[in-house]
Amino acid sequence: MDLTNMVKMVKKHPDYHKAGMILCHNGVVRATSRDGNPVEKLEVRADRKRLAEIISRMKKRRGIIEVLAEVKEGTLLPGDDIMYVVVAGDFRENVFEVLMDAVNMIKKDVTKKSES
Repeated sequence: MDLTNMVKMVKKHPDYHKAGMILCHNGVVRATSRDGNPVEKLEVRADRKRLAEIISRMKKRRGIIEVLAEVKEGTLLPGDDIMYVVVAGDFRENVFEVLMDAVNMIKKDVTKKSES
Protein backbone atom coordinates (compact mmCIF):
# COMPACT_ATOMS: atom_id res chain seq x y z
CA MET A 1 0.00 0.00 0.00
CA ASP A 2 1.44 3.34 -1.03
CA LEU A 3 -0.72 6.46 -1.04
CA THR A 4 1.80 8.52 -2.99
CA ASN A 5 1.86 5.95 -5.80
CA MET A 6 -1.94 5.87 -5.86
CA VAL A 7 -2.03 9.65 -6.41
CA LYS A 8 0.60 9.28 -9.15
CA MET A 9 -1.61 6.65 -10.81
CA VAL A 10 -4.58 9.03 -10.74
CA LYS A 11 -2.49 11.73 -12.38
CA LYS A 12 -1.72 9.36 -15.27
CA HIS A 13 -5.42 8.83 -16.02
CA PRO A 14 -6.26 10.01 -19.56
CA ASP A 15 -9.04 12.27 -18.23
CA TYR A 16 -6.97 13.76 -15.42
CA HIS A 17 -7.03 17.16 -17.16
CA LYS A 18 -10.73 17.33 -16.17
CA ALA A 19 -9.93 17.00 -12.45
CA GLY A 20 -10.45 19.86 -10.03
CA MET A 21 -9.36 17.92 -6.97
CA ILE A 22 -7.93 14.69 -5.62
CA LEU A 23 -9.18 13.65 -2.21
CA CYS A 24 -7.47 10.98 -0.11
CA HIS A 25 -8.51 8.93 2.92
CA ASN A 26 -5.88 7.24 5.08
CA GLY A 27 -7.53 5.01 7.68
CA VAL A 28 -5.37 3.92 10.61
CA VAL A 29 -5.78 1.44 13.46
CA ARG A 30 -6.84 3.27 16.63
CA ALA A 31 -5.32 2.39 20.01
CA THR A 32 -8.81 2.29 21.54
CA SER A 33 -12.08 0.82 20.34
CA ARG A 34 -15.24 2.89 19.90
CA ASP A 35 -16.29 1.90 23.44
CA GLY A 36 -12.94 3.06 24.88
CA ASN A 37 -11.28 -0.33 25.40
CA PRO A 38 -7.59 -0.61 24.51
CA VAL A 39 -6.72 -2.27 21.20
CA GLU A 40 -3.46 -4.22 21.04
CA LYS A 41 -3.98 -5.55 17.53
CA LEU A 42 -6.57 -5.78 14.80
CA GLU A 43 -7.17 -8.76 12.51
CA VAL A 44 -8.44 -7.60 9.12
CA ARG A 45 -9.88 -9.53 6.19
CA ALA A 46 -11.21 -7.98 2.99
CA ASP A 47 -13.68 -9.16 0.37
CA ARG A 48 -11.71 -8.20 -2.76
CA LYS A 49 -14.62 -8.92 -5.12
CA ARG A 50 -16.92 -6.58 -3.21
CA LEU A 51 -14.17 -3.95 -3.09
CA ALA A 52 -13.88 -4.05 -6.88
CA GLU A 53 -17.67 -3.73 -7.22
CA ILE A 54 -17.75 -0.65 -4.97
CA ILE A 55 -14.89 1.01 -6.84
CA SER A 56 -16.60 0.33 -10.18
CA ARG A 57 -19.87 1.77 -8.88
CA MET A 58 -18.20 4.91 -7.50
CA LYS A 59 -16.36 5.54 -10.80
CA LYS A 60 -19.73 5.87 -12.54
CA ARG A 61 -20.87 8.74 -10.34
CA ARG A 62 -21.23 12.25 -11.75
CA GLY A 63 -17.98 14.16 -12.17
CA ILE A 64 -15.72 11.33 -11.05
CA ILE A 65 -12.57 10.62 -13.02
CA GLU A 66 -10.90 7.91 -10.94
CA VAL A 67 -11.38 5.96 -7.73
CA LEU A 68 -8.68 3.76 -6.20
CA ALA A 69 -8.83 1.86 -2.92
CA GLU A 70 -6.59 -0.51 -1.02
CA VAL A 71 -7.23 -2.42 2.19
CA LYS A 72 -4.40 -4.02 4.15
CA GLU A 73 -5.20 -7.47 5.50
CA GLY A 74 -3.67 -9.44 8.34
CA THR A 75 -2.60 -8.52 11.83
CA LEU A 76 -2.28 -4.76 12.27
CA LEU A 77 -1.14 -2.71 15.26
CA PRO A 78 -2.31 0.69 16.51
CA GLY A 79 -0.99 3.38 14.18
CA ASP A 80 -0.75 1.04 11.17
CA ASP A 81 -2.38 2.12 7.94
CA ILE A 82 -5.42 -0.02 7.19
CA MET A 83 -7.14 1.59 4.20
CA TYR A 84 -6.40 4.12 1.48
CA VAL A 85 -9.06 5.59 -0.80
CA VAL A 86 -8.25 8.13 -3.52
CA VAL A 87 -10.94 9.93 -5.51
CA ALA A 88 -10.35 12.39 -8.34
CA GLY A 89 -13.12 14.43 -9.88
CA ASP A 90 -14.32 17.70 -11.23
CA PHE A 91 -15.85 19.57 -8.28
CA ARG A 92 -15.51 19.16 -4.52
CA GLU A 93 -19.18 18.41 -3.92
CA ASN A 94 -18.93 15.40 -6.25
CA VAL A 95 -15.57 14.22 -4.92
CA PHE A 96 -16.37 14.61 -1.19
CA GLU A 97 -19.63 12.70 -1.60
CA VAL A 98 -17.99 9.82 -3.44
CA LEU A 99 -15.12 9.58 -0.95
CA MET A 100 -17.53 9.45 1.99
CA ASP A 101 -19.78 6.88 0.31
CA ALA A 102 -16.83 4.73 -0.76
CA VAL A 103 -15.24 4.71 2.70
CA ASN A 104 -18.55 3.89 4.39
CA MET A 105 -19.36 1.10 1.94
CA ILE A 106 -15.89 -0.42 2.22
CA LYS A 107 -16.02 -0.38 6.02
CA LYS A 108 -19.51 -1.91 6.00
CA ASP A 109 -19.32 -4.42 3.14
CA VAL A 110 -15.66 -5.21 2.50
CA THR A 111 -13.70 -5.33 5.75
CA LYS A 112 -14.16 -7.82 8.54
CA LYS A 113 -12.25 -6.87 11.69
CA SER A 114 -11.67 -8.36 15.11
CA GLU A 115 -9.96 -6.38 17.87
CA SER A 116 -7.88 -7.82 20.67
